[in-house]
Amino acid sequence: MTFSLTFSRIKSILKVLCHGLGWLFLFALLVVSIHLKSPYLFAYRSYETPFLLLIACVLIPFCFLKFRHIRRVISLTLLLAVVMFTLWGEGAFQYRRNAVMRVDAAVADRLGQHFIVGYEDVHELQPLVSKGLIGGIFVTRRNTEGKSFEALQQEIAALQRLRADAGLRPLIVATDQEGGIVSHLSPPLERMPPLSSVIDNSDTQEALLANAQAYGERQGRSLAALGVSVNFSPVVDLKLEHTSNWLDFHSMISQRAISADPAMTAAVAGAYVKGLQNQGVLATLKHFPGLGRVTSDTHHFSASLNVAADELQHNDWVPFREVARQNDVLLMVGHVILSQVDQKNPASFSKGVIQGIIRNGWQHDGVLITDDLTMRAAYSHGFCHVTVSALNAGVDLLLVSYDYEKYYEMMFCAIQAYESGSLDKDMLQRSDARLRRLWP
Repeated sequence: MTFSLTFSRIKSILKVLCHGLGWLFLFALLVVSIHLKSPYLFAYRSYETPFLLLIACVLIPFCFLKFRHIRRVISLTLLLAVVMFTLWGEGAFQYRRNAVMRVDAAVADRLGQHFIVGYEDVHELQPLVSKGLIGGIFVTRRNTEGKSFEALQQEIAALQRLRADAGLRPLIVATDQEGGIVSHLSPPLERMPPLSSVIDNSDTQEALLANAQAYGERQGRSLAALGVSVNFSPVVDLKLEHTSNWLDFHSMISQRAISADPAMTAAVAGAYVKGLQNQGVLATLKHFPGLGRVTSDTHHFSASLNVAADELQHNDWVPFREVARQNDVLLMVGHVILSQVDQKNPASFSKGVIQGIIRNGWQHDGVLITDDLTMRAAYSHGFCHVTVSALNAGVDLLLVSYDYEKYYEMMFCAIQAYESGSLDKDMLQRSDARLRRLWP
């Protein structure tokens, strides 16, 4: 008797749990369908739409037959909403992509040069390259999988030939090969220690500069041989001590920065930049306004830097300003909110930061590039807002590296803004001139 009661109770509990999990599953499907094409779901991009539609089509008749009254109404409403949001999300993506691919050649050339885009399928990339819809590509670990150095080299060369055949300027070919934990092309390229290692291996200032330059030349030689023209390195954020954040999954600046000393960072970075340039590769100073004091990981969370600009000018910004003043480099602007300048927009698309500090304050007229705009600290503000605001602020290159399909949405927004007059044509013209100075 006791055993029978216990079994019956367990059976009842399991039934309740199964019902609860079933409803949770339906709500999870709804959430996923609402966020279709989200960068967080990028790993499932190729089958998210067919999966959602298939599951919904299977569950609709099941719920109709299984449930009665209010449960039937709620379950069918949820599933129909899943179908609606999925079709809407997929339809919107296809519409924007088709609109971008059909855009007038003059508009494509005017706007496309401002985008650096990651890729996976080179065949999908080829029309963007040949039509001038992008200015450059970002090559990373996913592009090296299953490929030798020679195979990747030939792939890049073939894309450049497409570009030349179309009578367009060469593609900017960018990568993220800092050394240390960020060595996205290793293999096939040699994995080098972090740039900060030259400090430990140098007894004098002369040796330090020579070693840093040699490091840059060694790294630049292999990058240039592959066909890379821009390296997103060095990291010139300061290596400041602060409480570690267990939610920092990707930034990890303390493992990537050179030094806590601004002068030391500037010296090492400057010598490294010269080494890269000697091999024909442009360097990129990152991540202005500096991540050294920031504990949040901007890949996933918003971050603010609530420090007076005067203090940053004399410390954190010294390497950015000094190295940029002496060299032809790109300057990467990160997604940190510089709250004493602009409390709403991250630096990467803040006119107050770009114009107020970099362009007018420093009188810096070099090429600016955003950090990846598919990082949550950026795209949580809306892809259209980010795109138009960055270009209107005076940023020259928009990086769309991780979730490269978001390029279509951003380019679509740029086209609409251009045609409606929302894009600052004078700002675009000045940006065009900066790009042509580096890439005639």
